[in-house]
Amino acid sequence: MTPDAATELAREAVLVGLVVGLPVMLTAVVVGLAISIGQAVTQLQEQTLSFVPKIVAMFVVLVVLAPWMLDQMVDYSRELYLGVPGRLGE
Repeated sequence: MTPDAATELAREAVLVGLVVGLPVMLTAVVVGLAISIGQAVTQLQEQTLSFVPKIVAMFVVLVVLAPWMLDQMVDYSRELYLGVPGRLGE
């Protein structure tokens, strides 16, 4: 396997990881921002007030998007395993 092929495999793995993790991370950021704005407006600075809704929202996103995330990871794995013979021969 050439260094270029190894770099391409690593790039694809990172890209799939980012694509799969992005919805959950964006949910945490958006919910955290909304709660922070609400806390600033009401001057209520309770840590659990921001932690619990973020966890619940992230869990809901995981449940809703789990089939899509699994499809993305399975597609990448399938392409990886089917492409190994061609990449090793390079």
